[in-house]
Amino acid sequence: MSDTAQVAFNPLTWFFSPEGQYDPAFAPPLPEIYREIREAGFDAVHVEIPEGMRVPDYRRLLDDSGLAPAPGYFQAAFSDPAALPATIEAARRVAAHHAELGLSRIFIADGFPAEPRLAAPAQGVDADAARLDRIAQALGAAAEAMVAEGVTPCLHQHVGTWIETEAETEAVLAAIDPALLLLGPDTGHLAWAGVDPAALIEKHLDRVGAVHLKDVHGAVQTEALAESLDYGTATARRLWTEPGRGDIDFDAVLAVLARFDGWYVVEVDIADQPTPKDTAAVSARWVKNRLRASA
Repeated sequence: MSDTAQVAFNPLTWFFSPEGQYDPAFAPPLPEIYREIREAGFDAVHVEIPEGMRVPDYRRLLDDSGLAPAPGYFQAAFSDPAALPATIEAARRVAAHHAELGLSRIFIADGFPAEPRLAAPAQGVDADAARLDRIAQALGAAAEAMVAEGVTPCLHQHVGTWIETEAETEAVLAAIDPALLLLGPDTGHLAWAGVDPAALIEKHLDRVGAVHLKDVHGAVQTEALAESLDYGTATARRLWTEPGRGDIDFDAVLAVLARFDGWYVVEVDIADQPTPKDTAAVSARWVKNRLRASA
């Protein structure tokens, strides 16, 4: 890890019930979440401005929490041509907000979920080259709007979407100019889809713009395939875990990323500890021991 790289935490963990249900109403108020992230040991947070909140007010919330802004996430149904004008405008607006916060990167993904892949995740079901081409064209148009605002999107391949497999990730990267689209690899989603995270990152290292650090329990991954579990059931079985507590070879990943100087965002969907704050604290200790120590 370069000594200029920065590390943040994604507050997504607070939005899941222990049973694995995503429910914004389940989460405590955002200032409380941010306070717990700071107390856990992180000094930056994945940006997601609440609907209706002005950027200066959000900046004030971050400042009051002692947290810096880190790249957030934009997703859209890029396979839907009718939605493209609204998608491009939404992408432009989100990028403008990131730029106002001083950020130059954002993760971008196809819309979740793609229903056939929600039912049979990480297998590349119902692949369609023509649909993928439409997605790449639409994603490229959204990326161009973002870059015009001074923010370059980073492709986040995601299980349960139409950009799920290694081949689909490679096809979209090949279809869009690197000046418009970087790579934002997610180690956990790569591993779940059967991709070696270190190998894919090494292949595209000069194009990596931001990284999601996510770990998986290999035994649950195997169960999910053997028992034909859907996405929600697999995640509720604690597929995801804090970095270093699962089966991803982070020695290999971090060795490849030794000269990367961008943002890392640690992400655990469902807390694999008693509370989300405990999950953030375990992750922060790993960051200090593994990432900071390797700088």
